[in-house]
Amino acid sequence: MRILSGIQPSGKLHIGNYFGMMKPAVELQDSGEETYLFIADYHTLTTSPDPKALRGLIREAAVDFMAVGLDPAKTVFFRQSDVPQVAELSWILSCVTPVGLLERCHSYKDKLARGFSPNSGLFTYPVLMAADILIYGSDVVPVGKDQKQHVEVTRDIALRFNNQYGEIFKIPAERIREEVAVVLGLDGQKMSKSYGNTIELFGPEKETRKKFMRIVTDSKGVEDAKEPDTCSIFALYKLFATAAQREDLAARYRAGGLAYGYAKQELYELFMEQFAQFRKRREEILADPGYVDKVLREGGDKARASAEAMMAKVRQAVGLR
Repeated sequence: MRILSGIQPSGKLHIGNYFGMMKPAVELQDSGEETYLFIADYHTLTTSPDPKALRGLIREAAVDFMAVGLDPAKTVFFRQSDVPQVAELSWILSCVTPVGLLERCHSYKDKLARGFSPNSGLFTYPVLMAADILIYGSDVVPVGKDQKQHVEVTRDIALRFNNQYGEIFKIPAERIREEVAVVLGLDGQKMSKSYGNTIELFGPEKETRKKFMRIVTDSKGVEDAKEPDTCSIFALYKLFATAAQREDLAARYRAGGLAYGYAKQELYELFMEQFAQFRKRREEILADPGYVDKVLREGGDKARASAEAMMAKVRQAVGLR
């Protein structure tokens, strides 16, 4: 079984990225399933990022993934743009994709509501995503509940293509990560680069602590009893803590006498403790830039070979060969 997952290098990776996608991707390595993981740099172009900044973010994403445990010997890890066949397939799929299907996509409407410029790349984003999934013959795509529609659209496009040209594509299934809660940001909303409320995985220690101390809370005083289940600090703490640690902090919340500032400090210290080994590994990787290049080059070679095999079938089916 082949599993595909990807992440956009649209900003520095943060705690939400780690629990939502990076940690599950690393855990897949020992599942016995074949995993393809890519850095979705084509997708990032919909927001017209600064070219120099984008190159840096792509490289940082690669380093961060390997720092948290991604093993390129177990996962095909590559840059999306190292497989130009995916852009070719995206155009071919766009020719069987109804405009109405794209108009119904939540991600497009959400970005418009948040003031994004409605360029055609943003509108046809789901077609490129479908190409990402279909070109490698993916069986399963792990996604959060809010991304389920992307896989549904991919299935719709694949079925339309197969009905017109023959059974070329596998029909992929989504794997919903039910166990991953929404990771809250500094303002209590979902942690997202779009909202500017993130805590970076590998930011400078002093700056990282300042971010933890900025987490929004209610106005209860030190002596007041507090409800852990409605607190953003506790929601983040649960992600890192053991069951015993969670129970202890929850009891101190409800008993009163605990200042939110102390809870934030405990959360920060727990985060730094758990990421200490990742930080050490990251420094080792950064000290050998040739290693990063080698990993991405070899991953790109494997992904490109798989993509070209699929494209040979697609070109033949549509009459280009």
